[in-house]
Amino acid sequence: MPLFDGITPRIIETSRLAVNILERAADDPATPADRTLVLLHAAPGSSLFWQEIMEDLPSDVRPIAIDLRGFGGTEHLPVDATRGVRDFSDDVRATIEQLDLDAVHVVGWGLGAAVAMQYALDHRVLSLSLLSPISPYGFGGTRPDGARLTDDDAGCGGGAVSTALVERLTARDAGDDEGSPRRMFRTTFVSPDYESENEDTWIEAMLSTSTAEGNYPGDSVTSPHWPGFAAGRLGVQNALAPGNFDVSGIAELGAPYDAPPILWVRGGADVIVADGSFADTGHLGEIGALPGWPGVEAAPAQQMVAQTRSVLERYRAAGGQVTEVLIEGVGHAVHLERPGKVRTAILSTMGYLGTPISPAPPTEAIILSSWD
Repeated sequence: MPLFDGITPRIIETSRLAVNILERAADDPATPADRTLVLLHAAPGSSLFWQEIMEDLPSDVRPIAIDLRGFGGTEHLPVDATRGVRDFSDDVRATIEQLDLDAVHVVGWGLGAAVAMQYALDHRVLSLSLLSPISPYGFGGTRPDGARLTDDDAGCGGGAVSTALVERLTARDAGDDEGSPRRMFRTTFVSPDYESENEDTWIEAMLSTSTAEGNYPGDSVTSPHWPGFAAGRLGVQNALAPGNFDVSGIAELGAPYDAPPILWVRGGADVIVADGSFADTGHLGEIGALPGWPGVEAAPAQQMVAQTRSVLERYRAAGGQVTEVLIEGVGHAVHLERPGKVRTAILSTMGYLGTPISPAPPTEAIILSSWD
């Protein structure tokens, strides 16, 4: 496990499974909850992706990066997709309790943002920072209002993930040829101009993903609807299918007086989470990359960004605080490409900096340039 200076792993034995976390060796375990930050990674990936941010956070903030089940050093138990991401969020809760913590600040990226939203529905959080989150209505297979396109979530789930990628993950292939995790990282996680001396660490994070039955990406079943497959019952991607995952109810959390502030950070060049996502079968059919597309009425591209904005606007209308930060020219891994901007946004949302991220009214998005 390639660890940066001062970052240490630890296995937490919970009532559910053994969970690996990363911490900073110099941090005080007695750090108050209002300065404790739980970090949840994307898929494929692990807590290794958080190390740059962890290193650069103030010394009196305690970051804890958790490997979700089936990733990194955490036990590779299967994911019951019929529960949505509750297997993950329940694991996170068990880990937080084992660390003698209760309400903390939670940061999620990609899959981790989905888990963070589910966690916030089930447990109190002090703030919620969502980096490149999937839609609150799941990944793929929905109309703009969140209604499912088919009753079996055709085109969603484990079958939508490249078999070449799964094979390379299983073989722990660190090469850079077509279909490899490294190629996926360079073409979908980050923008074309991104370069880092830590790329091998990011690829190791991806290669730590379990592809065993019930983990990533999950099983697939045949469907009478285009494109001929639908979400199965086990695995990571099936947990995000709209029939299993719907956290749009988070909008109602904006009403209580102690509603957590929400930060939404997204990259303007993100090709994974977008209103025309290259990981969405509807969009791929529309552009001719998948044959037999039945048309925009039957299989429209999912409006991922618009759906997220709609739900968060309802959260704001109910009384909650929402800050949307769009960083132009940046891909899916916003915290890797613009760590300074993301770190500042998170600390502002936590209340650590004591000042708003921007004087702009809370109903407006904040658009940042691509430079740190």
